[in-house]
Amino acid sequence: MPGTHAHSRAPRAEQAPKGGRGWLIAVTIGVVAVVGVSVAAVSVHSGTSKPAAATAPAPAHEVGATVQTGPLTVLSLTPATGSTLVPSNATISVHFSLPLSAHSPTPTLSPAVPGSWNVTTPDTFTFVASAPLVPSSTETVTVPAGIVAADGKTLSQPVTSQFTVAAGSTLRLQQLLAQLGYLPVSFVPAGPLTAPQEAAQAQEGSFTWRGNEPATLTSLWTVGAPNQITKGAVMAFESKYDMKTDGVPGPAVWEHLLTDASTGTINPGPYNYVYVSQSLPETTTVYSNGAVVYTTRANTGVPGATTAPGTFPVYLRYKVTTMSGTNPDGSKYSDPGIPWVSYFNGGDALHGFVRGSYGYPQSVGCVEMPPANAAVVYPLTPIGTLVTVSA
Repeated sequence: MPGTHAHSRAPRAEQAPKGGRGWLIAVTIGVVAVVGVSVAAVSVHSGTSKPAAATAPAPAHEVGATVQTGPLTVLSLTPATGSTLVPSNATISVHFSLPLSAHSPTPTLSPAVPGSWNVTTPDTFTFVASAPLVPSSTETVTVPAGIVAADGKTLSQPVTSQFTVAAGSTLRLQQLLAQLGYLPVSFVPAGPLTAPQEAAQAQEGSFTWRGNEPATLTSLWTVGAPNQITKGAVMAFESKYDMKTDGVPGPAVWEHLLTDASTGTINPGPYNYVYVSQSLPETTTVYSNGAVVYTTRANTGVPGATTAPGTFPVYLRYKVTTMSGTNPDGSKYSDPGIPWVSYFNGGDALHGFVRGSYGYPQSVGCVEMPPANAAVVYPLTPIGTLVTVSA
């Protein structure tokens, strides 16, 4: 047996039957007992006989060596199945019970991640990524049946494992949005990435304002913390890729952000911001990269249907629509043909409306402007544009 040293003495020559054949059989038995691995083939000829050349055993099967004789199996996967909060730069590996063939099929990842599977130790496949795992995504590792060991054994059944990648940090989200031109700030990293799979990790660097933004906007910004500026920027980015514009950075948002960052796909548009003053006469002012580009008189809500103060991102737009609702006295209204509508807070919207005058509360919560003036404001307020209504 392998791993043992059996000793047996060949029968003495005088004990063998007469003739060369008996002597040869005795010697062959002695070989089996000593080597314990293979038996030499025998050629028999009339009157004489001699052993054929024996096949030398493979080094891994030498007497005394530890030999794996079972089937090819998966011993472990990293990250372990069911893992959560897995870093986006985590190493993925599959450890087998036997050394692998250099020509074996490889595992797969779904969703796919740029990179390749390599045999990094004789019995281990490791995924060498050229991009990070997508934050908040659920990855499935599939080890297909047919993986081949060096000795020819194959994996008889596929093995799958799932793990969840940790959500990306708000700081890294802001850095990417700033680099791609979706924020009123720019970001300059302190140095290049140490490796491509580090792209979803927060970098050292600095933010600077792109223009001379008003205090009503700059006061909303906090580095590394969720805020309306960041939410509006995510919505603008979602709108570009026809995603649901909810301002929530899910896997699809991160995937596109990382792709745009790697390809240098920059948003060419300016950063616009709207400020509605409820001080008489009421006005709507549009800023672009910190500079005032348009101002018009406006009307906000009457008592009982006031326009709520605060800062909100534009979430829905119509060139023309019908607006309906309830007046403060309880009566209903339905007004067709309302032009240049940008909803920013529930039923409150920037839009055009014909009035005899402008500059004081007259609406049922919306911010009304002369239709011609609203036509100027409308293209400056895409999805994600922040609208601040003064208290």
